[in-house]
Amino acid sequence: MTDATAPAAAPAPRPGHTAGSLLTLDKRTRARNAAEARFRLYGAIAVGIALVALVWLLISIMSGGLSAFRQTMITMPVYLPAEELDEAGNRNPAEMSRVTTLGYARVLDQALIALMAEQGIAIEGLSEDDASDIISQEAAAQLRNRVLANPDLVGTTVESEVLTNGRIDGYFKGRVTMASAELDSNVTPEQLRLADALRANGVLEKRINWAFLTMPDASDQRPEAAGLGVAILGSLYMMLVVLVLSVPIGVAASIYLEEFAPKNRFTDLIEVNIANLAAVPSIVFGILGLAIFINFAGLPQSAPVVGGLVLTLMTIPTIIIATRAALKAVPPSIRDAALGVGASKMQSVFHHVLPLAMPGILTGTIIGLAQALGETAPLLLIGMVAFVRNYPSAPPEGIFDPASALPVQVYNWTQRGDPAFVERASGAIIVLLVFLILMNAVAIILRRRFERRW
Repeated sequence: MTDATAPAAAPAPRPGHTAGSLLTLDKRTRARNAAEARFRLYGAIAVGIALVALVWLLISIMSGGLSAFRQTMITMPVYLPAEELDEAGNRNPAEMSRVTTLGYARVLDQALIALMAEQGIAIEGLSEDDASDIISQEAAAQLRNRVLANPDLVGTTVESEVLTNGRIDGYFKGRVTMASAELDSNVTPEQLRLADALRANGVLEKRINWAFLTMPDASDQRPEAAGLGVAILGSLYMMLVVLVLSVPIGVAASIYLEEFAPKNRFTDLIEVNIANLAAVPSIVFGILGLAIFINFAGLPQSAPVVGGLVLTLMTIPTIIIATRAALKAVPPSIRDAALGVGASKMQSVFHHVLPLAMPGILTGTIIGLAQALGETAPLLLIGMVAFVRNYPSAPPEGIFDPASALPVQVYNWTQRGDPAFVERASGAIIVLLVFLILMNAVAIILRRRFERRW
């Protein structure tokens, strides 16, 4: 055996290592494995804490807001006297509109007193005026609108579902108790006992409150009638403006900067400014919108068009960054292959690169729109916190009409003193979360729909 064929001597073990099989764990390997196990444990604990916080947040919102989707109502027959609602007897809505809600309130009061007499309900210490106060002030307005829409109802007895006031509704939702009623100037224990008697007789019950999604906002004295109808329409109109303006501008700017723009100091300056705009607080965009669109351009306050323009300025940087990231993710070989077979630069971008980047572009766009949907601060500065009861018209005229928005409506309700508005605010948060979840679900579906493998 020669030196060339002689087996090499085993290398001496390094300090801290022991010679032996590879399957034998030394001290350093055990320490490394222990550190990895600790890191996994820390990660699992962090995820667990995040999930607990999320579940706690959802439970608190749901427990406070789900009750907004149910409302306490009284079902009772209501006689509509012609001598009080239509003295001329012409059944002309223009003439009948002279009767105010006070006249219809008296009709409802008489109907409730008659119902109590029919069912033999008598509460000691409760006057007729106090009994009629359990009916919401909005009930008279609803009955008036119903009669004006169908004047032939005058002179007949109609079955009506009448809203109770906020305190009676809160009593059946746990916000009001007999003890608190003794200290509350807006409700008495006798009225609560009357509500219990009506419920026992089956004429008062909690029902699904679809009007919460369709009715406009209400005054501080009518929390039971407050709804999200105007706010939902206002948010929808604003999202239409943002979608029409921000998506074409953002995507076009991204394609130019990423694929066609020369790399020089000017484009570098543009990229730095786009990154900075994406990090600017949203309230700064509200100040900018107030100065440019309202004070300078003279657009109306509290209009969806102004809110949409402000949110467009805020959303464009996000869309540009997401679109450029999606374009960069397309392998350069796709571009080279297209150019190699004779395609022009524009053909390679629009026929090959853009379709492959479409999932990322759509995802970034919808996430940007979802972020804009939840913004509040810029909308407060342009006056969308105003109390609006009239529904905006259909587009395009409607985007110039006064309206509110979902996040602003949440803020507005939390500033009011009646506890019923806090319930309404939590219910509006649930509606807003549903919209955000739907938008993110659409982003996932579109991403999978347009996703391509290469």
